[in-house]
Amino acid sequence: MRVSTANSFDASVDSLVKRQTALATAQEQLTTGKRVNRASDDPAAAARAERALAAEVHTDAVQRAVNASQNAMQLSESALGDAGDLLQQIREAMVAAGNGSYSDQERRAQADKIAGLRTQLLAVANRQDGSGSYLFGGQSPDHAPFLDGAGGVTYQGTSGQLDAASGDPLPLSVDGRAAWISGRTGNGVFTTAPATANTGQAWVDTGRVTDPSQLTGDSYSIVFAVSGGVTTYSVLQNGGPTALAGVPYVSGRAIEIDGLSATVTGVPADTDTFDLAPATSDLNIFDQIDAAVAALNTPLRTPAQIAQTNSTYLAAVDSAMAQMQSVRAQVGETLGRIDSATGRLDDLRLAAQTDRSNAEGLDMVRAISDFQNKQTGYDAALKSYSLVQKMSLFNYIT
Repeated sequence: MRVSTANSFDASVDSLVKRQTALATAQEQLTTGKRVNRASDDPAAAARAERALAAEVHTDAVQRAVNASQNAMQLSESALGDAGDLLQQIREAMVAAGNGSYSDQERRAQADKIAGLRTQLLAVANRQDGSGSYLFGGQSPDHAPFLDGAGGVTYQGTSGQLDAASGDPLPLSVDGRAAWISGRTGNGVFTTAPATANTGQAWVDTGRVTDPSQLTGDSYSIVFAVSGGVTTYSVLQNGGPTALAGVPYVSGRAIEIDGLSATVTGVPADTDTFDLAPATSDLNIFDQIDAAVAALNTPLRTPAQIAQTNSTYLAAVDSAMAQMQSVRAQVGETLGRIDSATGRLDDLRLAAQTDRSNAEGLDMVRAISDFQNKQTGYDAALKSYSLVQKMSLFNYIT
């Protein structure tokens, strides 16, 4: 068979080009560290790597939403902690103002202190996160949730919470209504209060529950009668008489009925009345603080009036603190769920990265060996090409 010089030349050039291309591909794989650098390298593996990349990108997007929720909840938890500290200082000032030896001027000094703490408390309630959203705005975090007006502080937000787009119900805000103005009034079960027409020198404590199974949810009134120097009391239920009628009164002795207990102390006047009513979930801590400041600024109050207002507003502060602790516990539970969600997302991200690496990754040891083999083949082809170039009659005519 005759093989022409031209044919040998073309064959050696083709071999050289193919080996050079293979060598360049191997060198590119070593440089990028990937076996699949374009879809044409391995269509099936490229598709698998693309799916893994899409899953990784989605996981990163969800993680950003989770991070936003985590930031908001950490700031909210810190704000609730600051609010608890301020309420504790307000409570201590109220306790000090209840000292019977204090003068009206000293009580006004405590009122000024409480008013300053109240201003700080409102600032905490309207605190923002780093992006300008209000932590306690609920579903409307774009504007200040609490407005301080002539009638007191009102909630301007929308109840509920705004959730992050994370697949899990992770909030970006806290329901300010639930945290600040939804505490339980009184002792949480019922409230105690003197009638406005009382003229005696007696006051009632916040009361307590002695037997939950006997609670009726009704309203009661303790009505005093003074006759011949003897003081007795009767208890009315929803305005009607009960078995407690004409009972001799002893200052500081608990009065119990239907699982409720309240203690009246001091000297009541004839017809003085103290009301017991079911508690409600609408305690506005700002209104209570404003009322406490107004009471402390009122001069010439009797010891009974001082003791009564002190007991009432201390109970309000305690209830607000308990409500905030409850909301803070919910925020803490949310932070725990965020940690769990972050762990799951880390696992998903690692799985996607592993799948992508398996699809387009390069076995470096094998790739180096393959590159060396291709380089040897390319060198051999180059030498072969140089020999073919010498297969010319002119090389022998000298």
